Amino acid sequence: MRNRETPYELLLPEEVVVERILALKEKRNAVILAHNYQRPEVQDIGDFVGDSLGLARQAARTDAEVVVFCGVHFMAETASILCPDRLVLLPDLNAGCPMADMAEAREVKRFREEHPEVTVVSYVNTTAAVKAVSDYCCTSSNAVDVVRRVEGERVLFLPDRNLAAYVADRVPEKEIIPWDGFCHVHQGIRREHILRAKELHPEAEVIAHPECTREVLELADHIRSTSGMVEAARESEAREFILATECGMLHPLRKAVPGKRFFPPVVEPLCPNMKLTTLTKVLQALETLQPRVKVPEGIRVRALKAVERMLVPHGA
Repeated sequence: MRNRETPYELLLPEEVVVERILALKEKRNAVILAHNYQRPEVQDIGDFVGDSLGLARQAARTDAEVVVFCGVHFMAETASILCPDRLVLLPDLNAGCPMADMAEAREVKRFREEHPEVTVVSYVNTTAAVKAVSDYCCTSSNAVDVVRRVEGERVLFLPDRNLAAYVADRVPEKEIIPWDGFCHVHQGIRREHILRAKELHPEAEVIAHPECTREVLELADHIRSTSGMVEAARESEAREFILATECGMLHPLRKAVPGKRFFPPVVEPLCPNMKLTTLTKVLQALETLQPRVKVPEGIRVRALKAVERMLVPHGA
């Protein structure tokens, strides 16, 4: 059930809501983790803002008693897997991930039984139950490194077929079996959207997320996870960039690299689930210590090994 905003909170100025959040955060000994795709004002109250890998690492090392995860459900589950003794809050339980729902644990388990020689690598954008029947987890920033180091020559990569294709191109020594899932936001970015944006900004370089289709990646000057996009923009001599990813990424890039300009494709990519979290819902979560996300211990223990393998530094 979606959180309800009380009338008095709707009437409060944003700065008052922020003040109350910060005061309650100290009182609760809480940490606020915000994904790069969140609303700008939600990102601005985050103690840490980043991609799935960066936020998972922050969750793993936090000494806070309460973790407020401004993201989607699988991210809060990952925090619960890593921090079973912490209280994990997701300000809106309706913030799910359609791509994560495209892979079900029973289907993955059945595949494993039919193909015991295959190593299962699950993108972090999966449910805790799927992680529990996987050998490894990965994020878009370390998928290639993870697949390179896994044992065996055949790898089932799920649930994103586009990221699987990206990995297959870069790890030709292994057979990558893609699951037939996708991110509807990145799948919706089309080649013509990028080409039209290039017409409007002919000097701009294209930074694309590896969840995009191959036809979009072929137009990219840089293919990076969201955290890697900041690095690419800083290192490039270009002054303008077109971002082939969810539009929330425009805010952290403009903050991190203020001397350069960033544009979405002509059809702005938007993830409704990432925008469900509001300042009011963060305040309510801290006031009520609800809604909570807690992965059952049996699933958590089985998922932990795969998640911990995701956190191994590159090259290890």
